[in-house]
This record gives sequence, C-alpha cells and structure tokens, in this order.
Amino acid sequence: MRSEQITAKALVAAGDDRYKLAMIVSKRAEQLASGAEPLVIVAKDMKAVDIALLEIAEGKILMENMEERSY
Repeated sequence: MRSEQITAKALVAAGDDRYKLAMIVSKRAEQLASGAEPLVIVAKDMKAVDIALLEIAEGKILMENMEERSY
C-alpha cells in the first residue's frame, strides 16, 4: 500500500482530525523507538513514524487507548 493510502486510512481512523492523528502517531512512534514491538509486518527500512501510521491504518492501534495514556 502506498504511503498516501496509509495516511488517508489512518486519518479516517482518527475521525479526520489531523491534529489528533499527529499526536497519536507521535506517541506510538516514541514507543516504537524505545523498543516496543511493532504490531504489523515491517520492512527493514521503515521508520517508526511509518510503522505507527500503518498500525493505525490497519486498526491495530485504537485511538481511545492511545489518548488515555499519560506520558
């Protein structure tokens, strides 16, 4: 799937709220960079932000769960 399609699906999952999506992607990318296991199959060259977007687009990350966490 192309990156534009992944981003569009993730945006729909975020209720078309770009700010909300950016915050969720940021939190999840930070978790991934800190060693969290990806919830999707990833290629070697994928960055944490790309993985986070893909997880959201595929429904592996629920918005409600990420919003409630405090960091």
